[in-house]
Amino acid sequence: MIIVKLDKVMQERGVSLNELSERVGITPANLSILKTGKAKAIRFSTLEAICDVLKCQPADILECK
Repeated sequence: MIIVKLDKVMQERGVSLNELSERVGITPANLSILKTGKAKAIRFSTLEAICDVLKCQPADILECK
C-alpha cells in the first residue's frame, strides 16, 4: 500500500493547494485527489514538478507500507 504524505509536506513548507496547483500546472481538483490518497497513479513528470516546488524527494511524499 502506498501512503501519500503530500498534505504534511505542503503544511511544513507553508504551501497552499491553490499555490501548488498553479506552480505545478495541474488542477486543484486533481491535486486534491492526490493529496487525499485517492489517486490510482501519478506521472513521473507531475511528481518531479511537485518535488521541485516543495524542494523535497519523492520519498518525502510517498511511503510504501
